[in-house]
Amino acid sequence: MFEITVESTFSSAHQLREYKGSCENLHGHNWRVMVSVGSEGLDSLGMVVDFRVLKREVEAVIERLDHKFINEVPPFDSINPTAENISKYIYEEISKSLASEGVKILKVKVWESEKAAATYYE
Repeated sequence: MFEITVESTFSSAHQLREYKGSCENLHGHNWRVMVSVGSEGLDSLGMVVDFRVLKREVEAVIERLDHKFINEVPPFDSINPTAENISKYIYEEISKSLASEGVKILKVKVWESEKAAATYYE
């Protein structure tokens, strides 16, 4: 199995619904996102997928969240915008866009701070 990884960042605000603590209040993060994809084989150029393609797809998804109040962005208008749910959302959205590239998303890791991250994978 081959694996490649790209990282990106975005900034946004959110508040956790029904949370008993300071994160129930409106607050912001400078999020860091790591997306890893893999393949059993390589394409004719010797790549899993072009890094530019993967970066473009990651940027297209996080652009929907960047400088937004995440609680107002679907699906977070109905589910809690936790780091766990954000990592799953990014995973699912990138999986759709890369389906035609013949690669599998292995995991998405989202840091809400330097010392706290959530990972989603199947």
